[in-house]
Amino acid sequence: MMTAFLRFSVGALAAVLVSCAAPGGGGGAGPKADASSPGRSEYGNRPGPRGFRTVILDAGHGGQDSGAVSPWTRQKEKDAALDTVMRLRRELGGGFQVVLMRDGDYFVDLDDRVRRANTWPNAILVSVHYNSGGGGSRGTETFYWRTDSYSLARRIQRSLSAVVPSERGNRGLVRRRIRLTRNPEIPCVLVECGYLSNSGESRLIADSGHRQKLAHAIAGAIRAQAAEGDAGMGPLPPPIFAPMSRPTDPRE
Repeated sequence: MMTAFLRFSVGALAAVLVSCAAPGGGGGAGPKADASSPGRSEYGNRPGPRGFRTVILDAGHGGQDSGAVSPWTRQKEKDAALDTVMRLRRELGGGFQVVLMRDGDYFVDLDDRVRRANTWPNAILVSVHYNSGGGGSRGTETFYWRTDSYSLARRIQRSLSAVVPSERGNRGLVRRRIRLTRNPEIPCVLVECGYLSNSGESRLIADSGHRQKLAHAIAGAIRAQAAEGDAGMGPLPPPIFAPMSRPTDPRE
C-alpha cells in the first residue's frame, strides 16, 4: 500500500481512537489502532484494505441447512448463494486468487468458516446470502462490523443498489455484530442479495441473468476496493471493541 495513503488513514483513525471507550464502557482508550498493512487484526480498528489479491467467497448455508426457501419459486437460499458465488468467482477472473468456503452442497460450520478465513492474512471475506422477512421487503443489504470493512461494504451495497429494479423496506448498509462480520481477523462483509420471501424479487432471483448482474456488481466493488482502498468513501466509522460473536448471542 502506498506510504501517503498509510499516513493519512492511520492519522485519521488515531484521532477517532482517542475518544473511543474500551470494552465494557470504562471510558479509557481502546486498543491501539492496527497498521493498515497486510495481516490479521483482532478488532479491525484500521483503514480498509487496498492492494489485496486474495478474495475468500463464502456461499451461505449448505447441506442440511437450506437457509431461506422462497414460498413462490421453492428456490433454496443455499443453492442461489452457491450459484452466485460461482458466478462471482468467474467475474473476478485472473485478477485475484479466489478461495471458496464451499464448492458444493455441503455444510460448513460458522466457526470453521472463521478459522479458514483467518489462514489467509492478506485477504478479504465476502459471505453471500439471500434474505427472508415480512412486510413485503425487497432489495439488497450489506452487513459489516469492523472499521476496516466499512468501505468494502459500502461499495458493495452501492453497486448492488444500482442493479436491483426496486427496493422497499430493506435496511441497506448495516453495522451488525455476527460471527462472519465480527470474528474473522480480516476485512469481512455479509451480503444479502435480495428477499426470497418477496414474490416479485424471488422470481428475479430465480433468473440466472439477474444473479449474473448481482455477481458482476459485487465483483466491480471488490476491484474498486483493491484499487482505491477507502478513497471516496467518506469518514470511517469509529471502531467498536466488542467481544467475539457467539451462537448464543441474541439475533445470531
